[in-house]
Amino acid sequence: MEKLTQKEEEVMQVLWQLEKAFVKEIVPQLDGSNHYNTISTVVRKLEEKQYVSYEAFGKTHRYFPLVDKETYRTQ
Repeated sequence: MEKLTQKEEEVMQVLWQLEKAFVKEIVPQLDGSNHYNTISTVVRKLEEKQYVSYEAFGKTHRYFPLVDKETYRTQ
């Protein structure tokens, strides 16, 4: 399992808490000023690393974790 960057871990914390979320729901949960496009890129990186997947709703995606918090913590 690939180690995550600090920002990726922050996004994963939000996804573990919310269970399923659109990027627009993730952004306000993060500390500091995070631009929508930046968080969208982070989520796509997490998808590439197979930490998250999504359900498509037209052109928008609702993301959910594939790796649970405990599994990540033990790795």
